Amino acid sequence: MDEELLPIGQFARLGRLSVKQLRHYDELGLLRPAYVDAVTGYRYYRAGQAREALSIALLRSLDVPLAVVGQVLSGEVGALESVRVSLEVELARRRRTLASLERVLASGLPAAEVSVVRECGVRAAFVGERAAGMEDVGRATSAAVARLVAGLPEGFGPVRLVGLFPVDVGEVVDVRVALLLEDGVEDGVEVGGGFEVGVLPGGVFARATHVGPYDQIALTVHAVLAWCAERRLVVRGAVREVYVSDPGCTPPGELVTDVLVPVVDGVS
Repeated sequence: MDEELLPIGQFARLGRLSVKQLRHYDELGLLRPAYVDAVTGYRYYRAGQAREALSIALLRSLDVPLAVVGQVLSGEVGALESVRVSLEVELARRRRTLASLERVLASGLPAAEVSVVRECGVRAAFVGERAAGMEDVGRATSAAVARLVAGLPEGFGPVRLVGLFPVDVGEVVDVRVALLLEDGVEDGVEVGGGFEVGVLPGGVFARATHVGPYDQIALTVHAVLAWCAERRLVVRGAVREVYVSDPGCTPPGELVTDVLVPVVDGVS
């Protein structure tokens, strides 16, 4: 056997990886041994492979997925760009979470002044977007709003938007945004094409007002749901966010949003 070959344990220490990791990377085709004994199955590596092993360890410490590690090692240009983007998205999500936590630390668990109101049905144009989980709801909502606003004709009346969100969410969240229509607006004409025009149903709602960034509205929704549970009010239908303020000219900390949770009396 070539004297330059190192048994897996010795090479693991040299490359700052565990034996288990080396076996796994071999199975993935990421870092193949230089030689495998056909009888014993023992793996052996060359000292020159240590640089590759250390590079894998470095990239994994930077949260680079193994699939991308292989692309980097093979010299694929731009392989790390998608990782950078995903880390930036995760960092932004963590910052939003931290801001919500700081609000809870400062003010305690969410509480809100809740009232029961009856709303009438109103005609609206609807646009839907699909979010990949709760962390993607903000993007999906913004995309739906952008589609609605982009389709409005010049001189359209006051823009009144309502976000509609399921109470129970899973890996996929279907988000809808409604543009409330003034009386006399013809279906699908003045508001442009591509929208579903119908009626935003009325009913009985538990309502509270949220003041602050949109990404902290979940705190107020939690407070309203807790209020409903205490009073044995059953929640049926989508939670509504009525956007009172214009985010284009209102600081995030001063945005006003009415939260409406549809309810019925009694426990189902």
